[in-house]
Amino acid sequence: MACSAGTFNADILIDRLARFGHTLPAVVQCFSDADSKWQPEAGVWSVLQIVCHMGDEETDDFRARVLGTLEDPEKEWAPIDPVGVAIKRDYQGQDLKAELNRFVEQRAVSIEMLHGLIEPDWSRVHQHPRFGAMVASDLLAAWCAHDALHLRQLARRLYQLAERDACGGTIRYAGDW
Repeated sequence: MACSAGTFNADILIDRLARFGHTLPAVVQCFSDADSKWQPEAGVWSVLQIVCHMGDEETDDFRARVLGTLEDPEKEWAPIDPVGVAIKRDYQGQDLKAELNRFVEQRAVSIEMLHGLIEPDWSRVHQHPRFGAMVASDLLAAWCAHDALHLRQLARRLYQLAERDACGGTIRYAGDW
């Protein structure tokens, strides 16, 4: 059920977040352990790095910021550095299954916390130094959009693997990315 003239429905977005907790593992099953560590070029994240990032974003970014904004929008957010964290926490050296399980478990915690909110005021606003006014409802929607962006990355990696594994052949019959 889509929004009607300015009516925000958090339940739709929370339900989508919950379903993605099942979607990510299904998509990641498409990758072998070796392929999950493959990087098409330097500086481009592997599937493993994407999954690690999503686990960290679940706890350190979106959940903390959505719930924090609902609780106390005046409170300063802890800084985040996704690229720096990937290096510091050695994403590429982690275990894919463990990281995927961590994401799934943390997503379930997030959903439980979101369902546990009592009459949240989704119009609460945090003033971000770079992005300006950040409305709690927008942050919840951005959380869903973040999932979609990484799903797109994973689909791209599958396409690139097919191209790689064609060993000089062509995948043009599939269509352009």
